[in-house]
Amino acid sequence: VLYQNDKPRSFAVICQMIFETYHRLKIFHQNLKTAEKIQSLDQGSAEYGVTKFSDLTEEEFRSTYLNPLLSQWTLHRPMKPAPPARGPAPASWDWRDHGAVSPVKNQGMCGSCWAFSVTGNIEGQWFLKNGTLLSLSEQELVDCDRLDQACGGGLPSNAYEAIEKLGGLETEIDYSYKGHKQSCDFSSGKVAAYINSSLELPKDEGEIAAWLAENGPVSMALNAFAMQFYRRGVSHPLKIFCNPWMIDHAVLLVGYGERRGIPFWAIKNSWGEDYGEQGYYYLYRGSNLCGINKMCSSALIN
Repeated sequence: VLYQNDKPRSFAVICQMIFETYHRLKIFHQNLKTAEKIQSLDQGSAEYGVTKFSDLTEEEFRSTYLNPLLSQWTLHRPMKPAPPARGPAPASWDWRDHGAVSPVKNQGMCGSCWAFSVTGNIEGQWFLKNGTLLSLSEQELVDCDRLDQACGGGLPSNAYEAIEKLGGLETEIDYSYKGHKQSCDFSSGKVAAYINSSLELPKDEGEIAAWLAENGPVSMALNAFAMQFYRRGVSHPLKIFCNPWMIDHAVLLVGYGERRGIPFWAIKNSWGEDYGEQGYYYLYRGSNLCGINKMCSSALIN
């Protein structure tokens, strides 16, 4: 650490590096205590502890990886209500088993979870309509969606509308993810998938499960406080750690089931495969935990 490119670093730089290391270590120890508190009070089977976010303060984590706009209800655009499912929800369902879910992606140090949530939903809808699973471009939304704020956050309802106005989404290959806002480089000639409208799902978890099993993965949002320290298992944090009205992270609901008698939602996250269980978060199902029922939606492809 005393040298960079074979040249000695200045004393001021070395002092700053030592200070930053000490600062991060202090945050890390405080976060271990927080993780231990969440662990001791968890009502599920989850394990919390050291993660790649353990040296970030709560504010750093929120401002870098989460989406404060989701809890600003006055910004939400009304969507058409989704028609109810034709039948009851089966005991379990997972769209990963049916080819409708692309591999886990990584939003990086950018609050673009809203874009990943919506593209994941559209990938599933396009697969169910056309039989082809495409990996669609989140960067197109980060760059070209004028209704949202790129890495500063956004709303799925806005993203659907922006996609309709643009004319569709390019693939990840044609418009690759950079993790920061650039000038819009959208080409209508490269559109790989389009949508006709969007729908808001009901607030009842049983109805959400039935709709998901019948119609595909669902864009949804939740309070992500406990997710900073989540490692594996079914998470069931106390409400004090998971205020259902303080929603700050958009994800993709791909399925549901039970583990050792504990009902869960299977949630595809956008923090890379080295997060949670191969990139997935499992949350207790049945008590509207963390506001999971408040912002479920889907694109509509005719």
